[in-house]
Amino acid sequence: MAASADYDGSDVTAAPFRVLGPLEVSGKLGAVYVAPGRQEIVLGALVLELNRVVETTYLVDVIWTHDPPKTARTQVQICVSRLRKALADGGVDATIETRAHGYILRAPEGATDVGDFHRLVTEAHALARDGLKAPAVDALRRAIGLWRGRCLAGVPSEVLAGTAAQLDESRLEAVETRMRLELELGRHEHLVGELQQLVAGHPLRERLRGHLMLALFRSGRQAEALDAYHQGRALLTEELGLDPGRELRDLAQAILTDDADLALAEPAEPHSLVVTPLPEGGQERGADPNPVVTPRQLPADIGDLVADDVIVAAVCDAVTVGRERGQLNVVVVLGGPGIGKSTLARHVAHRLAAGYFPDGQLYCDLRGPGGQPVGSAEALGRFLRALGVPGQAIPDGLDERAKMYRSLLADRRILVLLDDAVSESQVMPLLPGTGSSGVLVTSRGQLTALPGTRRFDLEPLDQEQAVQLLGRIIGEHRVEGEREAARALIRLVGGLPLALRIIGARLAARPHWSLTSMWHRLENEHRRLDELAYGELSIRASLSLSYDGLAAADRRLLCLLSLAEGTEIPSWLGAALIDDRTPNPADLLEPLIDRRLLDITATDQGGEFRCGLSQIVRTFAHERLPLEIPEAERAGAVRRMVGGWMALAERAHKEIYGGAYTIVTGRGERWHPPEEHVRRCLRDPLGWLESERTNLLNAVELAARSGLDELCWELATTLVTLFEARGYPELWERTHQVALTAVQEAGNERGQAAVLGSLGTLHLHRGEYEAAGPYLSAALEIFERIGELSGQALCLRDLARIERHHGNDDRALALYESAERNFVRAQDVIGRAYVLGEMANITMRRADFARTRSYLDEALGICRSAGFDRGQALALRRLGQMQTYQHQYEAAERTLLEVLAMVRASGDLVGAGYVLHDLGRVNAHLRRVGQAVQYYSQSARIRERILDHSGAAAVRADIVAILGRPKTSVG
Repeated sequence: MAASADYDGSDVTAAPFRVLGPLEVSGKLGAVYVAPGRQEIVLGALVLELNRVVETTYLVDVIWTHDPPKTARTQVQICVSRLRKALADGGVDATIETRAHGYILRAPEGATDVGDFHRLVTEAHALARDGLKAPAVDALRRAIGLWRGRCLAGVPSEVLAGTAAQLDESRLEAVETRMRLELELGRHEHLVGELQQLVAGHPLRERLRGHLMLALFRSGRQAEALDAYHQGRALLTEELGLDPGRELRDLAQAILTDDADLALAEPAEPHSLVVTPLPEGGQERGADPNPVVTPRQLPADIGDLVADDVIVAAVCDAVTVGRERGQLNVVVVLGGPGIGKSTLARHVAHRLAAGYFPDGQLYCDLRGPGGQPVGSAEALGRFLRALGVPGQAIPDGLDERAKMYRSLLADRRILVLLDDAVSESQVMPLLPGTGSSGVLVTSRGQLTALPGTRRFDLEPLDQEQAVQLLGRIIGEHRVEGEREAARALIRLVGGLPLALRIIGARLAARPHWSLTSMWHRLENEHRRLDELAYGELSIRASLSLSYDGLAAADRRLLCLLSLAEGTEIPSWLGAALIDDRTPNPADLLEPLIDRRLLDITATDQGGEFRCGLSQIVRTFAHERLPLEIPEAERAGAVRRMVGGWMALAERAHKEIYGGAYTIVTGRGERWHPPEEHVRRCLRDPLGWLESERTNLLNAVELAARSGLDELCWELATTLVTLFEARGYPELWERTHQVALTAVQEAGNERGQAAVLGSLGTLHLHRGEYEAAGPYLSAALEIFERIGELSGQALCLRDLARIERHHGNDDRALALYESAERNFVRAQDVIGRAYVLGEMANITMRRADFARTRSYLDEALGICRSAGFDRGQALALRRLGQMQTYQHQYEAAERTLLEVLAMVRASGDLVGAGYVLHDLGRVNAHLRRVGQAVQYYSQSARIRERILDHSGAAAVRADIVAILGRPKTSVG
């Protein structure tokens, strides 16, 4: 979408490389011509990775999505050579440098409009956080004004299209943010027209629709606001079978009830800590005027702290609230290694010391030197000495020391800071007996048994906070000069404050180092922990404290978890790695969660929690893996892990199809999670496959790398259940190419045939009939040689589709009949039902409706008996098509609407695309032009979404045809 005229971006100097629209390049001599096609693609890829190496293999992939020629690398070199000449001839301040494995476009950081866009958006967010909303809106207007259309419009690369789509999404997010800020500034009346245009262009974006509803409501147009909501709800229901999200529903309810909370609020004052002034002289009445000793043990506060102001204020309030009632406040700050617990606690302690705790502050690092926990008795001895008790007067026993300690603190206002506590038993004796004092504890564990505590869990710094921290350490000018490199560094360490401090310290000590060079040092995962050390600061040392405190079994489990490559770890996976058959596998992960080495990230469909292993912890655990676990045990763990994914994927397929139908099974070793857990997870089997998609894809690739070729091809082909229903042809191809390489290297004939046959089906799915034939023929030859009936049946079924596509119906029927016989011999009833449906398609076109009905009734009965909903929908769709052939258009519409409800309920996008096309044709026959176009448009959008471009083209041809007819009626 072109930017509006008021977004002129006039204060941003035009960058020499512009991709926010059609690719454009300019230099000192004006516009630079870049040849369309391959040169555009190569330059687009280099610009998007400015000042970063782009591998030659990646450039080959972005140019040739399928089957690159043998001369691909040579052609890339030619493109680069011509681009170098074009840039030099045009006077562009940039060079393309050759690296060992690729190329790097070297140019100033501000050389792209993408960089300008991100800089302005970041500036806007910073201004908004500071309450400067009007300048933030102006910055966002300038950022949005950089866009000249769709990112990389006209550049013919499917791979780059994915990156471009993400950038287009960033533009829409910036638009949404600007709208929100303008609404907060009270500009609602001026926004209505623009928001109506945006919602019309992006009708499924609920945030934009919410902004429109609020702008209409605040403009006194309550009825129109509710109408905008109902239009959106109808569209979501019709297009996707979904209801609006909770946020939009709540907004509609608030508008309906004229909720006062929707009125324009005055800007809130920033939260600040209120410190009650003490009476003159700094003491409250009744305090001891001559304390023997006033301890001041707090370590120094840190000058460059970056933390969430809301969290800091909340911790301060928690420590101080209720003191006038004599209530002891114990506040615990929790988090994993390097998260910044101690830094935040020290800052809070300094902030409160003078105003609330003038009688002193006690401090003890309870972890102790070398990571050995400090005993409670030893800590009390230190505190008693700090409070003025002579060494010879300190009791020997823990109980006596605790009593003396509580007596000394009874009427005093002292803050006790206990850093890095290991357990509740360590902390309990160190608590004062009265509420005049306060206690602030940091810990890597949970400490849930401490009575009356307030607990605060710290999270890693977000992107902007992390950038701010780096800027404070090394200077904002260095960060601004390499903004993208700074963000890349932050992503590598997951926003971990300790890691960022180490990076900052190293860069500050070496002003000649760039942030990019630091990123290259950290990019090597094997050396990352070595690089994350400076002076006394060390990520490895920090993690070792938590790791060494684990039991041996928990250390082994953490190391094995580093073998799992997904961002989320399901609760059963730990049990698979160590081959533990406990009925509650989640319990095995609890010690690692308690130590903050695993983070709870979500809850799965079965109600079990899911964990995340941060990149830093994963690197540390992977480094320890060969030291803790022999190679044979590691191999067994990988085999069980992949076997667990295979068992669950296979079970999901069976739940969907009613059995192990329409698939070739192998002999890979399964590892079965507890049955109760499996039942809970697979209540929605297709939904489970979707939710675990990333983990399942990783498992296919891990199996290939680990020499588990049998599991690799089985898992890849089983996942076609997901790829086919939800429209993931690119994942289908990716997993199968990995599996094909694995089985070919292993000489696995059965696996080769299964993967080749499935690739043939993929080509048919894409409408590439000529490409499908060789795959299917090769697979059939192997299946016949080894006597695999299911495989033969599947190949014959798909070869029949090719014949049918070419109009050879007699040949197709013969192949379908052969496939049916093989499915019967293999006892594959669903495979047979599918073939019956395809035979019905041929006899229907021949107007042999009695035979067609017979085929369809039998197929429908089989699918209903097996509980295969997708098969029922397919058979009913054929029935609706037959009714269309018979000119029974009203009956056909009823049948197809039933099918549409079925496929939407199951989340079958592919099926929805086909049925919507059928409904469009039926309504075209009924002369309901408007309704037909609506169905056609929905079908085309879905087919584009699942990358079925030929199918989308066919639908659009039907739209053109119907709009060209005389319009007798519109319904």
